[in-house]
Amino acid sequence: MSLAALAVAALAAAGTARVRINTSVDSFLPADDPSVIDLQQHAESFGGDPIVVLVESSDPDALLGPDRLPRLLALEGVLARLPDAAVVYGPATVLNQVAIQAQNLLAEITGRRDGLRAAGEQQARAAGAGPAAVARAGDAAVVDFDRRYGSLLVQGLPAGLPTLHNPSFVRSVIYDHAGVPKPQWRFIVPSKLAVTVLVRPREGLDQAGTERLVDAVRSAASQADLGAARITVTGVPAVTAALGEQVKREAPVLGAIAVVAVGLCFLVVPWLGDRRRRPVPLLVALGGTVLTLATFGWVGRSMSLGVVAFLPVLLGIGSYYALYIANLARRRRVLVVALASAASFASLAVSPIPFVREFGVALAIGVLFSVAIALVVLRPGQAAIPAPDPGIDGRCPAPPESRRARLAALAALVVLSAGGWAALPELQVEADPMRLAGGLGALDDVARAEQVLGSSGEVAVVLDGNDVLRPEALDWARRAQDAILVGYGDQLRPIVSTADLLRFLGDSPTPEQIDAATRLLPSYLSGAVVRDDRSSSVSSFGIKLQSLDQQNQLLAGMRRALPPPPVGYRVVVEGLPVVAARGYELVSEGRYAGNMLGILAAGAVLVAGLGRRSDAVRAILAATLATGWGLLLVWAVGLSLSPLTVTLGSLTAATGCEFTVLLAQAARRRNRWLRRSVLVAALTSALGYAALAWSGLSMIRQFGLALAGSVALSYLAALLVLRLLPDRSGAAPPAEVATSPRTCRSGVGT
Repeated sequence: MSLAALAVAALAAAGTARVRINTSVDSFLPADDPSVIDLQQHAESFGGDPIVVLVESSDPDALLGPDRLPRLLALEGVLARLPDAAVVYGPATVLNQVAIQAQNLLAEITGRRDGLRAAGEQQARAAGAGPAAVARAGDAAVVDFDRRYGSLLVQGLPAGLPTLHNPSFVRSVIYDHAGVPKPQWRFIVPSKLAVTVLVRPREGLDQAGTERLVDAVRSAASQADLGAARITVTGVPAVTAALGEQVKREAPVLGAIAVVAVGLCFLVVPWLGDRRRRPVPLLVALGGTVLTLATFGWVGRSMSLGVVAFLPVLLGIGSYYALYIANLARRRRVLVVALASAASFASLAVSPIPFVREFGVALAIGVLFSVAIALVVLRPGQAAIPAPDPGIDGRCPAPPESRRARLAALAALVVLSAGGWAALPELQVEADPMRLAGGLGALDDVARAEQVLGSSGEVAVVLDGNDVLRPEALDWARRAQDAILVGYGDQLRPIVSTADLLRFLGDSPTPEQIDAATRLLPSYLSGAVVRDDRSSSVSSFGIKLQSLDQQNQLLAGMRRALPPPPVGYRVVVEGLPVVAARGYELVSEGRYAGNMLGILAAGAVLVAGLGRRSDAVRAILAATLATGWGLLLVWAVGLSLSPLTVTLGSLTAATGCEFTVLLAQAARRRNRWLRRSVLVAALTSALGYAALAWSGLSMIRQFGLALAGSVALSYLAALLVLRLLPDRSGAAPPAEVATSPRTCRSGVGT
């Protein structure tokens, strides 16, 4: 037995060490939804959401001066060489690419002109012309060429040589005649006081890789001598990396707080008997927690944001079963209520949000491990609780209230709960990944970037087709961008688009002109908006953080504003805000199902597993009442729901059903110790949940407080249901009687 326990402990330790934390955006998004697929395809073509390095200066144009640009170019080069960076866009590299292409163009024009002159002169010589005639023939050969390209050369001459060391060239490329950054460059030069460097991660980068990349970008930016007044590293990858680090820091701390709180509860409660055995329930819960984490580690499944809440929640719930078994609760009944709790948690697996599914499955597994350990290591009556005193046969006296009064009181409680259920559609739901990370310090950097750049998110209008650079497709892209900016220019900021990069071609370019222009543009720039095979192009717009209702209205307006695409082309509006909006829709649509499913799952297990069906019915009623009261409180206080709390019914079902079933048994058996153990279970779980109030993440704090409140409501609902609907099935068998009838009050032993 000892060897088996050691082997299990070794396997558990090894599995726990393999657990990985994943707080990437994917864990907040509805998997397999078309909006997520569109986002992934866009990331494959153009890179994922970028890490944004915002560099600010107090002096206008200083960051693009001849002394700063080489340093900025060096920084962009360092970032481009990072192994997990797909592509880096920055002003120095853009200017360098434009300068190289301009030099190549000038060399090509000059070489072509020289070739035409040489050909004309050679032809004149072959005809026997003299030196003067040969010279005139050479001049005549380049007349048409000079007429076509002379204006281009004249326009370029005032800017001087196309190099990073030439301020005139830099100004001519970046700024318009009014000294404002040109539209096509505002994604890297938002103003004369700031520049941005965008580092797009490679496609499929995992959480650990994202954290490494963000750390490497921060390190490189801090070491670059740019003479900047402020450097801010932000963006979606930076937020998810910070969230992952926060989770890694908080999970053990909150778990320790929960252990201390639950342990003190067992030590302080005066009626728990032998102090040496009081830690047993806590140790059972810890064993279930470790085995659950080890299971995730061994099967190679990462744990997301829910791991922060998982530890305290399971510590509170997992300690129940040792208490119940210790107090002569029937082992079969304990197993049934544990299975019911596991079923209610497992019902979260239908949630469209991955981290909610993981949380529910982890709790279900943890409950099963905890009850299994309790059944293996404990015999009935073996724990901290002293054995109950033998009593006499008899029944609990009927409640003194009349049947009519009890039914009237029950009806009032049902109406109150129904008010909460009716208010459920009106409650606000927050499903935006950026807002779900509320309380994270990295969001301050997001706010700073939004203040400087005018946006903190990105929405893309993607055109797919056989050739997105045909004149009709390019014309559509231009009209689409203009329509969006006319209607929503106060809420959206253009970032980069095909229409902007090729705007110099005018309104009606020919296919030949488009092909020539794309050859002139560095592939470094064209690749930001057009796939190499020309099957997809993108127009990106910056968007501010706002409520999902406002965001949904904006996205719907964008779609309406878009003109019909050319025949044979497809248009998709995609981006993280689009997926967040879709997640909001899915979570909102499943409000009633998400809450009722857990209650129904727990009730089905109780109906199938309990000998007394009346206990199952009363348990379902108690869970339903407690959930409705909780929802009513949320509505009255004006709180919003998260993807976790929106399924409050599934979480409340576990405690509501357990408390009702075991309080009913305690009443029938006159077992005051079992009755008190249910109260201790309520206290320990509430304390375990309340430990989440120390989280730095607002969603986790809200979730912990909501769960602590749901425990109190579940216990209250169980007491009231048992009092108002007493069990009249007959006297308890002599073997089940555990205390004197004097300890039984109103049918519930309170």
